[in-house]
Amino acid sequence: MSVFGTSRPARSRGVVMTGLALTAASALLLSACASSEPEETTAAGPVEDIALKIGTALPQTGNLAFLGPPEEAGVAYAVSQINEATADTGLSLDVVYGDSGNTDNKAYETEIPRLLSEDVSAIIGAASSGTSLQFIDQVTGAGVIQFSPANTSDAFTTYDDNGLYFRTAPSDVLQGEVLGNLIAEDGNQTLGLIVLNDSYGTGLAKYVTEAFEAAGGEVVAAPTYNTGDTTFDSQISEVLAADPDAIALITFDEVTTILPSLFGQFPSDKLYFVDGNLKNFADSGFPAGSLTGAKGTLPGLSIDSISDFTGELDAFLEETGGEPLEDYSYAAESYDATILIALAALASGSTEGTEIASKLIEVSGGSGDGEKCTSFAECAAIIVGGGVADYDGISGPITFDEVGDPTEASIGIYQYGEDNTYSAYEG
Repeated sequence: MSVFGTSRPARSRGVVMTGLALTAASALLLSACASSEPEETTAAGPVEDIALKIGTALPQTGNLAFLGPPEEAGVAYAVSQINEATADTGLSLDVVYGDSGNTDNKAYETEIPRLLSEDVSAIIGAASSGTSLQFIDQVTGAGVIQFSPANTSDAFTTYDDNGLYFRTAPSDVLQGEVLGNLIAEDGNQTLGLIVLNDSYGTGLAKYVTEAFEAAGGEVVAAPTYNTGDTTFDSQISEVLAADPDAIALITFDEVTTILPSLFGQFPSDKLYFVDGNLKNFADSGFPAGSLTGAKGTLPGLSIDSISDFTGELDAFLEETGGEPLEDYSYAAESYDATILIALAALASGSTEGTEIASKLIEVSGGSGDGEKCTSFAECAAIIVGGGVADYDGISGPITFDEVGDPTEASIGIYQYGEDNTYSAYEG
């Protein structure tokens, strides 16, 4: 994996996010949650057994449906480990699975009320930033935590969410800088973009553009399309007519429709993908080698570097009769979100969303000067023993700031091979 690290202030309350190489994390934390003394834990363990219930609003349908299986698998695997420790912690976790859909099919319009009617303390989802923005007020207004494993729009950093929104994925401020710099460092001087017209697409395009132009490049075309569109001829024609050195596809699964029109007209090694469309295309019907050399970015530690986790996840799915995964995008972030919610419930001794939220920053290490731990069982033992836990997850250290953003993050860079699947870029 090759990662270009960047540092810049986040959009609120003084956080700097940085890219991570394989060796070590680096982050500059400026006054996050530092205005008060660390909260002390005075009692060992929960006052009584905690029967926690959460929901998921992850994409089972829509233009991010390929992310649903790894995200739901990450949740399910975490739940199994949490419930294995119930005898020691007094906490049990039940999950109600639901479909976020997208802003075209609007599955969330019926699914979110259904999940809230189940008296859940938290809802994990959505994957799409634009979709999350459709129901964040409904969820947080009900006193329920909304916790996304994959939202990257910078809109959430300053959103008025009553302190109930959290995410394990970093803001697109970072991914945009990494991708823009990558395209420039590959020797490209002009860039065309095809952009999904929502908070995710336009936000990420903005930061890619800023980074690329700061490196001396020029964006020569950036047509947009809307969720639900099925033809992209005008956008493709506009970009190709501008004759760019490279094309960045800032899309969701619409990329599957867009790509065939680029094959033979544009070199594959000058195509760039993002987290919303980076997936394996081996079974897509695309000609062999049609994506050779294309690159893409994905928030989170390299899939190769968390191979132990993905192997365990595969074994869990096989043991429980789950479908094998084709992609692992945001599985680790979903796993970590579930673990963090359970730890915060244990630390608060409550199933109330607001009470759990009050402990999420602490159990992530954002406050409280806690003891480092890397599994639910290890962290839970610290909490039950009367201490403060600081969970470092599979997806990274996490460490929430006061607005629920992770203050440490990594962006993996990947490259497609002859089989149209991607692996960590070694350049």
